[in-house]
Amino acid sequence: MVISDRLKTIREQKDLSQGDIEKRTGLKRCYVSRVENGHTVPSIETLEKMARALEVPLYQFFYDGEAPPEPLSILKGISGDGDAWGSSGESARFFERLRQLLRRLSEGDRKLILHMTFQLARRNRP
Repeated sequence: MVISDRLKTIREQKDLSQGDIEKRTGLKRCYVSRVENGHTVPSIETLEKMARALEVPLYQFFYDGEAPPEPLSILKGISGDGDAWGSSGESARFFERLRQLLRRLSEGDRKLILHMTFQLARRNRP
């Protein structure tokens, strides 16, 4: 699935012009054209603006079906039924506190922490 084709298809299905998208997003019409023709790769922020302008959820730019795709379980053996570690109780409070603290860090500090975490995880693999 090519995002540029998907954007153009959705825009045309909604019977909107590139000028309409310009008015709704603040992005220049020539930029919208460059994105739709595959000459420019939009950022996630730009895609979010376009999704709001087209009144569609962001996943529709990446997925061809009608309903959202089923979420994939990252960890084997953990289902999405809410019984996973970190979904309730003390572990959930821990994750919420961790999110609050990470939100306060600068982007550079967050990248440093992620880098160190990946290095430790890679070192501790059996």
